[in-house]
Amino acid sequence: MDIDWAALGSVFGVGLVSTVAIVGLFALGLVGLSRQERASVQGGSAALARTGAYACFALCAAAVAYGIYLIVA
Repeated sequence: MDIDWAALGSVFGVGLVSTVAIVGLFALGLVGLSRQERASVQGGSAALARTGAYACFALCAAAVAYGIYLIVA
């Protein structure tokens, strides 16, 4: 049995980078929602924070959907 270590390393690297990116986007979405909640309590407008949070969540969903597409196709 022969293992292609370069291919294994590239799969590991891409998986690690994409995982960190998706988790980071999700965390930014949560931060945006918490800022939106804090701004609404203080009486300010929180449209930008809410929009940014929803954009982060949409990017996370798109990345997951693309991953599922790659697995199925």
